Amino acid sequence: MSTYTETEEIVLTEEVLVDEQKIVLFNDDINTFDFVIESLVDVCGHDFIQAEQCTILVHYKGKCEVKKGDFSVLEPMCTALLDRGLSAEIQ
Repeated sequence: MSTYTETEEIVLTEEVLVDEQKIVLFNDDINTFDFVIESLVDVCGHDFIQAEQCTILVHYKGKCEVKKGDFSVLEPMCTALLDRGLSAEIQ
């Protein structure tokens, strides 16, 4: 004789909503590839390869998300990119 016990498990999940923003860099006809790459490395903390890939995407697609995060972190980065003459905005 076997006994069978059925149990019901209730799993509680907590969802934390984070209002993640992003810096979008736009193409322009003014700045060189090297300058944009250097700016992304200096301002956004990209490594060279990542900065180069973003720069190529900006050139061919017209824009690229270059950084995601909290607005308070992104705002000074976006301002620094704008101060360098790049076209960027937080979305």
